[in-house]
Amino acid sequence: MQYNFDEVIDRKGTRCAKYDERIKKFGTEDLIPLWIADMDFKTAQPIIDACKKRAEEGIFGYTSRPDSYFEAVQNWEKERYDWCPDTALMSWSLGVVQSLTAIVRAFSHVDDKILIQSPVYTEFWDIPDMAGRKVLANALVEKEDRWQVDFADFEEKAKEAKIFILCNPHNPLGLVWEKEELQKMIEICHKHHVLVVSDEIHSDLIFHGKKHLRAATVSPLAKETVITCVSLSKTFNLAGLQASTTIFPNQELKKDFDLFWTRMDIHRNNAFSSVAMEAAYREGGEWLSQLLPYLEANLSFVEDFVSREIPKLKVHVPDATYLMLLDCRGLGMNDKELNDFMVHKAKIGLNAGVSFGKEISGFMRLNVACSRKLLEQGLIQLRDAVASL
Repeated sequence: MQYNFDEVIDRKGTRCAKYDERIKKFGTEDLIPLWIADMDFKTAQPIIDACKKRAEEGIFGYTSRPDSYFEAVQNWEKERYDWCPDTALMSWSLGVVQSLTAIVRAFSHVDDKILIQSPVYTEFWDIPDMAGRKVLANALVEKEDRWQVDFADFEEKAKEAKIFILCNPHNPLGLVWEKEELQKMIEICHKHHVLVVSDEIHSDLIFHGKKHLRAATVSPLAKETVITCVSLSKTFNLAGLQASTTIFPNQELKKDFDLFWTRMDIHRNNAFSSVAMEAAYREGGEWLSQLLPYLEANLSFVEDFVSREIPKLKVHVPDATYLMLLDCRGLGMNDKELNDFMVHKAKIGLNAGVSFGKEISGFMRLNVACSRKLLEQGLIQLRDAVASL
């Protein structure tokens, strides 16, 4: 089946956060939303068909999860990452963020320290804080056009940490970690008795010939120690269905994680999530194979447009995710002024770089997972706004 990613779909009034929360997020509806990690494309037809079939059953009582669900996860891992995790070590969760929350709460105590790497996805800052833990931030350093780990600082922070939350691949930097980097971080954490949990939700969205490595596969030590959080919610834009899988290195960790959810009586999928996810795992490959070139072309389109039409800005083209950073420091604005400029002058809704960490103050994060036509219109508005300064 041929998919049309150029189709412009009117999502306003469909209860989608990206469009229907513009007033809440930006104070106005009069802008193009290019912010939250949500795609404007219809998902793969087999997923739609599976949901329709489930809806037509007409009964939406308590659900069970068949063995085929985790077997589908296992098959995806084997085919795409040359990894065959044991289905007996897999647990279901509402989502990757919820899994990270459960892990922090189940495997640490109030006032324990959680290690993250800044800048990073905003929830990494919030999860420890809301659980009464303290954040230790290992600042990533930009060298030779690539963000890198300051390993001396990483080890100093690891000496105090209980858990390390790794973003692999990295959001918002779009960084695909090298094997040696992953190995070294895991070795340091093991040396200092730090539990490693790897958020790999963007792992299917890799570009420019790069290869994503599951952190749990980079060494025998990693296999024995790393917890892996995966989901197809970013890959196929299924976040609204709330389902993910957490893969453990041993039964002891899995048992404690499962007990955390059981105590809150959260242990069942909703009526559509497992059906949709299993369809994605088993039949979504063709859609994804068509999506990736479109997204990569959108990244290139932004890079070319900005370099040609808005030379005051610079782009950081990601090797992973459909989220790219615009370096707006050439405009000479502080972060509040920059955000106001984007909303009220350019009339585009972006994420402020500083919200991910002070290291990217003066940057904005742009979501390119939309039709080329909408993306171009947003860039035209940005160009004209910059030209008016």
